[in-house]
Amino acid sequence: MDEQNSNKQRHNLLRSVLNPFEVFSHHHIENAPKKELRRFKFTTSRSFEALIFLTIFFLFFGLLAYKMTLPHMLNTFMQTAYHLLLETVFYLMAVCVLMGAISKLFTEFGVVRLLENLLRPLMKPLYNLPGVAALGAVMTFLSDNPAIISLAKDNNFAQYFKKYQLVSLTNFGTAFGMGLVVVMFMTGKGYGGGALVGLVGAFLGSIISTRIMQHSTLKSYPELDSPVTEATGGSEQNISFKSEGGIFQRFLNAMLDGGKSGVGIGVAIIPGVLCISTVVMMLTFGASGEGGVYTGAAYEGVPIITWLADKINFVFYWLFGFESGALVSFPITALGAVGAALGLVPTFIDTGIINNNAIAVFTAMGMCWSGYLSTHTAMLDSLGYRKLIGKAIGAHTIGGLCAGIAAHWLWVLLSLIF
Repeated sequence: MDEQNSNKQRHNLLRSVLNPFEVFSHHHIENAPKKELRRFKFTTSRSFEALIFLTIFFLFFGLLAYKMTLPHMLNTFMQTAYHLLLETVFYLMAVCVLMGAISKLFTEFGVVRLLENLLRPLMKPLYNLPGVAALGAVMTFLSDNPAIISLAKDNNFAQYFKKYQLVSLTNFGTAFGMGLVVVMFMTGKGYGGGALVGLVGAFLGSIISTRIMQHSTLKSYPELDSPVTEATGGSEQNISFKSEGGIFQRFLNAMLDGGKSGVGIGVAIIPGVLCISTVVMMLTFGASGEGGVYTGAAYEGVPIITWLADKINFVFYWLFGFESGALVSFPITALGAVGAALGLVPTFIDTGIINNNAIAVFTAMGMCWSGYLSTHTAMLDSLGYRKLIGKAIGAHTIGGLCAGIAAHWLWVLLSLIF
């Protein structure tokens, strides 16, 4: 035994002389606490993530700087964001404030309830949802996606649903999110006909998205075909939006409170418009100077998206009627934020590549998607069904595409008739 210990000591001594780092690392890792090992693995993974991010970051902006030159790229980056803020964001904020005031007045004086009663018979045959779900559609149309979640958490509302139906409200409500703002924005730009056709397209897309979500949920989790038993004891009549006071006081309070909520929505869209739209525009439009010379002006860039879309534009032309590959930028941006996507429209109008057909498709896809990639996760997480996020996103992707296709072919049909 003494001889074996002596040989082991000599072996370790020889290893320490030949490769001291190996011995230290082996000894350190072998004897390190599990907490330190987890920290080491976490730090290593974060380091790799940082290296990958920096590589992509510098490669992306490096290629733009190589094509545009660094001073012109930086100037275009800031000028585009500045012009979007002044020319688009403040306009959108004004629209949001006015529409917020109108929607609050509709809610306060019973118009929302009237619309709910009119739409209630459509819920079961079209969406396989209880009639009270019509209230959620109206609320999200007048405001934004999260409005459906505040209703879903109300016992007086949720008790009418089965679990798989309650989960599908994320797709159902998102398909109408910011609908009033989108329609009014497009109408204000002079494309009211296209906006109304797009509204119909979004309606069709919402049916497809909601039905797919319900089918896939029941297929994977049949146990969700049960009532929301934990949400009992309430009454639908208790869902009231009426405030106290006289008519004039209620009118003023509703108008001011609605305008205030509109300011919140307007402020919330600023990061999306300035960050997402700026980058998308720099990948959509080319140089504005004569002979393709970059000047550092707003809305210049390297038209990678346009170039790629033009290669397969026959697909987009047949599906959506897009006559320019640059128009693909709108639905791409709407995946993350519909407010940011609306920021692209004025530039499309200025360049003369837009028409009522494109507006119909924009309205349909903008409403139906309305930034679902950035809201579905939080909405399902708040309902306690994080495991269904993938199914919800997949169903809504299909629904949004169908909404755009339906809007295009509906516009073609109406053009042939009229």
